[in-house]
Amino acid sequence: MTETDTYKDKGARKLLVKELREKGIQDEQVLQAILKVPRHHFIHKDFRWHAYQDKAFPIGEGQTISQPYTVAYQTQLLHIEPNDKILEIGTGSGYQAAILMEMGAKLFSIERQEKLYLKTKKLLTKLGYTGTFILGDGSEGHKEGAPYDKIIVTAGAPKIPTSLLEQLKIGGILIIPVGDNKEQVMHTLIKKMDGSIENIALEKFRFVPLIGNQAW
Repeated sequence: MTETDTYKDKGARKLLVKELREKGIQDEQVLQAILKVPRHHFIHKDFRWHAYQDKAFPIGEGQTISQPYTVAYQTQLLHIEPNDKILEIGTGSGYQAAILMEMGAKLFSIERQEKLYLKTKKLLTKLGYTGTFILGDGSEGHKEGAPYDKIIVTAGAPKIPTSLLEQLKIGGILIIPVGDNKEQVMHTLIKKMDGSIENIALEKFRFVPLIGNQAW
């Protein structure tokens, strides 16, 4: 990892944003955040010059940093407003967290892998991102911070954890990929005024598995 952010890096981010636009990402707020956040800080230095390709990369502990398109796709579905209280399940590399905080979210982020949690919390703090970072079982959410305006799950779940729905505000949005270990379908869940849930199934993706008491 390097602390520099060169003209070459910034130019590569511009090309990445152009590519994401061509792939259908339309939310300018999301694209501006991707333009600002230096993704090369969140991956191993050996991948430095591949950081702005639309690809996922391993980050250790059996986890990956999602490809930028996936990050942009999920973030766009959240319809983030300034100061939204957002719960992120799976801090991972911290890149998705940085995008959310760059967009003005008040972020709570949970990671179950202690090594990743410590490394990523240190990195995000160093880069000036101030969220609430938690070591724990993301499938159970984080009751202490509930209710949340938005919840985003960055790992594939076998089902929708009831704990997450319970911690969502009325009018809130939960974004979660659900399926088996090979493929998942992205779901948008909206909590209605009467407490019922509207469930919208979207595109197919491949995520690492969500591990926990209400997951795998």
